[in-house]
Amino acid sequence: MLISDRSDRSDLVDILRPFGDVATVMTSDIPDSPAGICGVVVEMDLRNAINVQQVRDRILGKAYQSMPRLFVLNEALHHCAMQAWALGATDTIVRPFDARGLQQRIRSAFPNTPEDDATAKGRALSKGVAAANLVLAKIFERLPLGIPLTFDDVMQAEAQILKAIKRSSLREWLQMVGRHHNASYRHCLSVTGYAVAFAQHMGMRDADQRRLTRAALLHDVGKAFIPVAILDKPAALTDEERAVMRTHPQRGYDSLAAQGSFPPEMLDVVLHHHEYLDGSGYPHGLAGDAISDIVRIITIVDIHSALTENRPYRAPFTPAKAFATMEAMTDQLDKHLLQAFRPVALGM
Repeated sequence: MLISDRSDRSDLVDILRPFGDVATVMTSDIPDSPAGICGVVVEMDLRNAINVQQVRDRILGKAYQSMPRLFVLNEALHHCAMQAWALGATDTIVRPFDARGLQQRIRSAFPNTPEDDATAKGRALSKGVAAANLVLAKIFERLPLGIPLTFDDVMQAEAQILKAIKRSSLREWLQMVGRHHNASYRHCLSVTGYAVAFAQHMGMRDADQRRLTRAALLHDVGKAFIPVAILDKPAALTDEERAVMRTHPQRGYDSLAAQGSFPPEMLDVVLHHHEYLDGSGYPHGLAGDAISDIVRIITIVDIHSALTENRPYRAPFTPAKAFATMEAMTDQLDKHLLQAFRPVALGM
């Protein structure tokens, strides 16, 4: 459903049409019940109090709560983005945009489009990716605006993520998240997939699977505070840029610790996932027993995911090459956990 305060939005209708029938409604005519709708796209003047009230009265209601809501912003202004998030946005995009870019956002944000598998497995996979994507949107788009992330935000997503990978497969999860337009989102989604598959492969109890899911999803939260020019640079970083990038564990830790609801082990992962057993990691140069088991696991899946991802400055490693590279890090990674991870890594 396309919600607009104008009738001349044919460009958006044309872009959305490949995903199914498009119901176009004015802000004053939003239905109480979104029957048959898989997602909502909103484009309107967010400075118009009447428009804002009309949209708030409908899409913040219970009927729309579980539905993806993409807001198209006509201006990249702080207050417009804040207003969109206050109205329940699950993603935002700023004009001007290209049709292909917007379609990629739709595929990432909306479950159960015609492209997706219509089976229960496909629906579970779509919902799991959408739930994880919503958490990442809150991290990368809301935290820099001063809107805090809560532990409840993460807990609401974990069950759907676990169900998605259990009912489908790690391969299918990675294929779906690989379509995401944003490299930082792709990496966090990929790390989460590997962590969940690893936990399920090892037969961890449900509570431990949930702990690992949360930790993986949040491990790079500090990158929300890194300048986009560095985060999305299409080349290798300079020494100065790398120094800025290496501040993300501490910045992520400070943000979540200030919020006050996150368990110590999650803060530990956010702060220490770049530490190595030989003391050569950062930010604190921890070594040996000072590094917890959950951090050791996230470090392994983080490195494997990074090596197998396509980067602008290098081709992705094959799973076998990535795992061999990690085996050569003999004094840095937990050897027992790494060998336990082998079937998950090479199963791809």
